[in-house]
Amino acid sequence: MYRFLLSRQWVILTLVGLVLIPVMIKLGFWQFHRHEHRVARNDFVARSLAADPVPVTELSEPGKDVSDDVWRRVTASGTFDTKGEVVVRLRTDADGKSGYMVLTPLLLADGRAVLVNRGWIPSTGDLTKFPEVPAPPAGRVTVTGRLRADETDSSGIKDTRGLPPRQVMRINSERQAEALHRPVLGGYIELTDPDPGDKGPEPVAAPDHDSIGPHMAYAVQWWLFTAFVPVGWIILVRRERRDRAAGAADATGAQPAVARTAATPE
Repeated sequence: MYRFLLSRQWVILTLVGLVLIPVMIKLGFWQFHRHEHRVARNDFVARSLAADPVPVTELSEPGKDVSDDVWRRVTASGTFDTKGEVVVRLRTDADGKSGYMVLTPLLLADGRAVLVNRGWIPSTGDLTKFPEVPAPPAGRVTVTGRLRADETDSSGIKDTRGLPPRQVMRINSERQAEALHRPVLGGYIELTDPDPGDKGPEPVAAPDHDSIGPHMAYAVQWWLFTAFVPVGWIILVRRERRDRAAGAADATGAQPAVARTAATPE
């Protein structure tokens, strides 16, 4: 009755189904783990942003990787060094407009510096020249912002090669320390509280830590697809068996009629 399952067509179909089941289960867990990672990341960002600000020198020092403290609110006091100011190319604002991030060193009282991302400006005019950048406040200031980790390039190629003067592709404290000829704290500050009335660059928007993304929905979809494979296989088997039984019944019913026709004299 089910000998058709041994046919080449059905053996291939069954093997494909057996391969798809574990693959789709694994894909479902992959999406589920991405969901868990996103939830954990959102919790981490929310806790960091809610914490009271601390002096940046408590969390960073020259050459230090600050990845464990990113998004923490920090403060720093010093004077802005406009001569060491650079712009970071190919950056967009909240609306997707292309422009630059303005990166200005803040010179601390102990001779060290910390990089401050003062915000975004649009790209206008000649892109091969240093753009017009709103001047930072003069004199000693205190800034508050989010601590961010250095941006790195796995290739190790210096990102200033072939670029116009005072333009970079990434924010990296070690590379800027070489240009400034002074120690620079690891990571950088993303300015969040500019001085009242400051008409400087547009501050960088806070990170999204509410959205959890579609990963959980994708995980459920993959697991539903997994359940559909055996269910669909059973439906196809039953349909094939019914069609073969109906074909056999038609063939059996036609044989007596053929015999009677052959026995009837003309």
